Amino acid sequence: MSVETRVITASEYPDWLRALTTGFLLPPAVVSEEEISDRMAHTDLARVRGAFDDGRCVATYRSFAQRLTAVGGAALPSNAVSNVTVSPTHRRRGLLSRMMTADLARAKERGDVVSTLIAAEYPIYGRYGFGPAAWITQWAVDVPRTGLDPRWSGPADGGRIDLVDATDVRKLGPELHARLAAGQPGAVSRDERWWQLNTGQVRLAAQPWTEPFYAVYRSASGEVEGLLAYQSDDNWGDAKQPLNTATVREMLALTPAAERALWHYVCSVDWITTVKSGYRAPDDLLPLLLPDPRAARILTQADFLWVRILDVVRALQARTYATPATLVLDVHDGLGLAGGRFRLDASPEGAVCAPSTETPDLTLGIRELGALYLGDESAVRLAALGLVDEGTPGAAEVADGVFRTPRRPWCPDVF
Repeated sequence: MSVETRVITASEYPDWLRALTTGFLLPPAVVSEEEISDRMAHTDLARVRGAFDDGRCVATYRSFAQRLTAVGGAALPSNAVSNVTVSPTHRRRGLLSRMMTADLARAKERGDVVSTLIAAEYPIYGRYGFGPAAWITQWAVDVPRTGLDPRWSGPADGGRIDLVDATDVRKLGPELHARLAAGQPGAVSRDERWWQLNTGQVRLAAQPWTEPFYAVYRSASGEVEGLLAYQSDDNWGDAKQPLNTATVREMLALTPAAERALWHYVCSVDWITTVKSGYRAPDDLLPLLLPDPRAARILTQADFLWVRILDVVRALQARTYATPATLVLDVHDGLGLAGGRFRLDASPEGAVCAPSTETPDLTLGIRELGALYLGDESAVRLAALGLVDEGTPGAAEVADGVFRTPRRPWCPDVF
């Protein structure tokens, strides 16, 4: 029988979950009826797709509503893609292509400006028009080498660090994150369900829960401007010396003062000799705020958030630009969703973008436009790689002056 790809029904959801755990190499544990019911209550089944071979689910795909912060702070309606798997028995049969193209077409009809995802494997998603738009770096800090004052007992700016619990985080966190996301290109929205899952209020069988420590930074005026969540292992050397590692699970800071104070705090906790930073922006303050930046070594540096433009005009008009300039872009889209020729009149205050018949300054794919969109990638570099063609000499350099941002974009969330 041929393999059918389509939106699943409620009765097929347990089988879809089984295929999902298979694809992600998770233990094939039986999910309780209670957990299935809870998951379904927070899942839009109209956006859950599967591939079925003789009644058995052999591939999974899900999308959901999201908001993506563009440069300048606009929150764009986004089609977030997640839970993409194909069972090892059904690889290389085009199942993902069928599910992806159907979902992206539906997102375009719905009016989403972009689609986003976190790519588990690099080579897969470029062929669907996604480009790597924000990267991450993770550091391991050798605390004894940092040069930080081991007698530090709190911020010297009049602020303070307070330990809090998960209930406090569910009260304080959403507003703090919303304020951060409003000014952080690459940030994505969080709903109440996110806070329930990430503070242990709701626990899933496939995601074992360990309660972290929570700390907040309050400014001198008492306003919460930062949140830290971290956990520690229990590792002691042969000479009864502590060799514990603190792993940061969340660090949200609205101000540099909050960020500096929270990093200093976690590096000052007794018995902690290594701090793993979690996924941060590649230009995070962390290494350089240490007296000896060499105490922080890179553990991970990789692509993270991928962006697929679905509406070029709305996407380019939604963001602001570093310098005023006019560019005519000839955009190729293999899926036929968002290609065309467009004139962009950009400025720091905003932009006007419209279809155009003028000679293009730059010719590029929709994937490359996605990579440039949040200001992280360089058009000059893409041109050197043969991925962008200059119709006007120097246009790639002009594009860099227009698109690129002083600080790199960052997505704090895995989804």
